[in-house]
This record gives sequence, C-alpha cells and structure tokens, in this order.
Amino acid sequence: MYVYDAFDRRLLAERVAEFRDQVARRLSGELTEEEFKPLRLMNGVYLQLHAYMLRIAIPYGTLSTLQLRKLAEIARKYDRGYGHFTTRQNIQFHWIKLAELPDAMAELASVGMHGMQTSGNNVRNITTDQWAGVAPDEIEDPRIWAELIRQHVTLHPEFSFMPRKFKIALGASSRDRAALRIHDMALRLHRNAAGETGFEVMVGGGLGRTPYLAQTIKPFLPKRDVLSYVEAVLRTYNQFGRRDNIWKARIKILVHDLGAEAFAKEVEAEWQGIKDGALALDPAMVAEIASRFRYPDYEKLDDSPPQLAKARRDDRGFDTWMANCVANHKVPGYAVVTLSLKPQGGTPGDCTAVQMDKLADFADRYSFGEIRVGHEQNLALPHVAQRDLPALWRELDAIGLAQTNVNLITDIISCPGLDYCSLANARSIPIAQEITQRFRDLDIQRDLGRLHINISGCINACGHHHVGHIGILGVEKNGEEFYQITLGGKADENATLGTLIGPAVPYAQVADVVEDIAAAYLELRQPPQELFIDTVKRLGVEPFRERVYAAR
Repeated sequence: MYVYDAFDRRLLAERVAEFRDQVARRLSGELTEEEFKPLRLMNGVYLQLHAYMLRIAIPYGTLSTLQLRKLAEIARKYDRGYGHFTTRQNIQFHWIKLAELPDAMAELASVGMHGMQTSGNNVRNITTDQWAGVAPDEIEDPRIWAELIRQHVTLHPEFSFMPRKFKIALGASSRDRAALRIHDMALRLHRNAAGETGFEVMVGGGLGRTPYLAQTIKPFLPKRDVLSYVEAVLRTYNQFGRRDNIWKARIKILVHDLGAEAFAKEVEAEWQGIKDGALALDPAMVAEIASRFRYPDYEKLDDSPPQLAKARRDDRGFDTWMANCVANHKVPGYAVVTLSLKPQGGTPGDCTAVQMDKLADFADRYSFGEIRVGHEQNLALPHVAQRDLPALWRELDAIGLAQTNVNLITDIISCPGLDYCSLANARSIPIAQEITQRFRDLDIQRDLGRLHINISGCINACGHHHVGHIGILGVEKNGEEFYQITLGGKADENATLGTLIGPAVPYAQVADVVEDIAAAYLELRQPPQELFIDTVKRLGVEPFRERVYAAR
C-alpha cells in the first residue's frame, strides 16, 4: 500500500471545498448544467440516464481496508447499498444526489480517495496488473512507476485539456494482466540483452468506433527517462491531436494516420529537448516513492501445506474453488485469491456494502489489510497464507464471494449499458444475466474451459467487446436492440481484435447464439482440451458462423 502525506491530504481537501462551492452555485441556478458540466467532469461526476454518477479512482487497483469500509459507507449513506467496479480499476456510484456529492467526496478524501481525472480530457486513472508486487513472473513492482506518473500528471496544467481522454497502463510480468495493448499508452517493464531493466513503450491503442492495438514506438526506455518520455508523448499528442472532430481526437487515430514510425520520430524530437532536464529521474526520488509503499511482513511458511491437500481431497467444492480462483504467489506459503463479482443472474462488477464490509474484515484477517481491483471487474486478496485458504473460502461463501467461475464463460465483463448510461443504445446487464443463467452448471463451464465474454451497450466499447473471446456489441436498429457478435479477441500479451461473424441478432436471441457457439466449440476442439481461443485461431470464425446462422 502507498502511504499518502500531508500534501496529498491538503490537495484533496481543497478540491472538495472548491467543488462544494460549484455545486452550491449549480443548485442555486447561478450555473447552468452546461456551465457546470466541465467542473463536475473534472471531479469524476457524470450525468447518466437517471441520476448523477460518481466515479472514484483506485490508483493501480490497490485498496486498503480503511478505504473499502469507506466505500461501503458511501454506498449505504449516499447510494443504494452497492457500488460498481469498472474495467479501469475505478468504482462507480450511480445514484448519488447532487446536493450530497460534496459530503460524499469529503468522506472519501478523509481516506485518500477522489474522483479527479476519472473523466474529462486528461490523463485518467493509471492502471496496472492487479497482482502487482506479488506475481511470481514479475520483474519488479510496477505500482512504484505508476505512482510516479500519477503524481506528475495529476492536475498538470498542460495535460488537463487534451484533445481527448488519455489512458495509461503499466505491467512488469511475462503475462499481461493489465490489457496493455488497448490503452492510449502502455509501459511494460522488461530486461534488455544487457540485463538492464527498462520499459517497452506502446502507443495508439484503444477500442470504440475504430479499434486499434497499441504499437511499440520504443522497444527499450531506461527507467530514468520514463517521466520525460511520457511527457514527450503527451506533448506530441497535444500538438498534433485533432480537436475539431470528437470521433478522430483519440491518439489511436493520430498514430494510425501518421504511422507509428512517424509518430515515434515526433516524440523522439520532443524528448531530446527535455530528457536531460528536470524530469530525468534521480534514483533518490524513485527510492523515496518506493519507500512509501508498505509491504507485508511475511512469515516463513511451508509451500503446499499438508492440511491444504487434505482439505482439497475432502471437499470437492473447495477443490474446484482452489483450481479456478487461487494463484501462485511470489512468496512461498502464500497465494493470490481472486473473488468473482459475477454471480448467477447478477450484475457483473457490482458489490454490496455488506460484502465490502465483510471483505474488509477478511482482508484484515487473511491478507494484511489489502484488496486489489482487476480490469476484469473482479477483486483479489493478494497475500493469503495457504494454510488459511479453507477458512477464507468458507467465509467468502457465506457472503456470496466464493463463486468458482473465474476465467470461465460466466465471468463476464460488461458495461452498465442502457440500464444506466445515457450514451448506450442497448442493454448489457440483462444479456450477461441471461448467459449466466444458461451456463449455471459449473461442470459445463469447466468443460468449456477458459472463455471470456465481453459485452458493450454501445460503440464506445466500455465493456471491451473487441477483445472478448466472444464479444457482444449492442446496436440500435429502428428503435430495437440488436447485437453484433465477434469471436477470437483477447487482451493478453498476444492481444488480438475479434472478428465479426455476421449480421446482428435480436436481443431475444443473444443467449441462444452464445449457446450455439459453445456447442460448436465442443464439437470442433482438438483433444485433449484445446482452448476456445485456440480453436477459433485454428479454424477462423466460419464454422461458428455456419452454426449460428443455420439455426436462424
């Protein structure tokens, strides 16, 4: 966990006071909604279909139990008893009254939380791998570098009014768990041939109306230069990015139009003028930031203790949960536990205030007071002693957080869609709920294996449908909801955009189509158990297209 200082606390208090005055002027009529809009967006406040929505940043996906309890309190006191975790390590409250927003923000500020730069044309919440600091395949903790960048770009006057929003993600593992290639800019820590650690720099990723994967513009950037290079990329985007057309304003369009090589040359020219200046990182500065991260005082424990093996033999439910939801930790004797927020018939990403409070208790008891948020809209306890896993599983099961569907077909990523969002033109949540009902049999889910479904309620692609193994996009046709289906997308280290299989299908047929696709996969896969994504890669979408449309 990162420990904030007096400057951070004062900054948040001042922002709350400023926003309180702005809300008062809006409520009195002194400000129109149009005048208020840019002010509220700077604080993470949206006007959705039915109410204002507050989006709160969870930098690099790390939460303390103090913060989680505060989120539970906000959910009970100001909302409807739950919050919604998003694909960018944020949490959203969809029903907060405008008059109560300043009070809610003041309470959040008391635990170091805020909505700054979770909306608007600026640098958004910096995201990372939710297993950062504990993953066995990690070079080093990327959250330190995320924090350095976060501090530099927060309220930076040059980057507060950019052509469009700008999203940065970092990773440091051989496996990409942060969806790096779908971001405007991504930084991947790795070692070069000389054994030095630095960053691969990727730019120009993004989904939406015109999806692109980020391209590498600098294979190796020394760590001392990360701030200056980030600034050079942002300056280049500010200079050349379009401001006359919202659909062509993202950096992905600029990189595509110029070409990655030409864009890289512009960045390099900008960077040469600043790389040896004030932004060159002094090792002492990096060490100071690193010193603010508090790491657990791990015990020396046996890996795979005998009592754990016995518990798995004695209880099939626990064994299944272990296989699906528990991952290796870099410290022997510990494990990383993923908590699915995708219950049968539920809303993907929702978590109740009761669950948050209980989870905070469990994190204090079993995970050194720390919780993580992943881009898959699930949570994780990153520091659980293996000996405690049976007890933790029982406690999680009692509050509905021991779902065993992580990475399976019902572990669905979904935006709120037309149930909440004023931009959406189709529902997402009911589609997800119906699919989880159709595939409620866990044995069927496990037989299908790793299979990711992503659902978006409009072309803005907040549900990342382009990179779902099965992607579902809601579109409107003559006042009715239809859904386009893509296959073969993925957001990992081998990121790929999905391929459209054919015409959009009506709302009532979407779950049937998913069942047809699943059935075709079971017939087409190669033994012993070829993954769905590999079957699609081997055969293409044509066999699935034939199966889907033959029945319609």
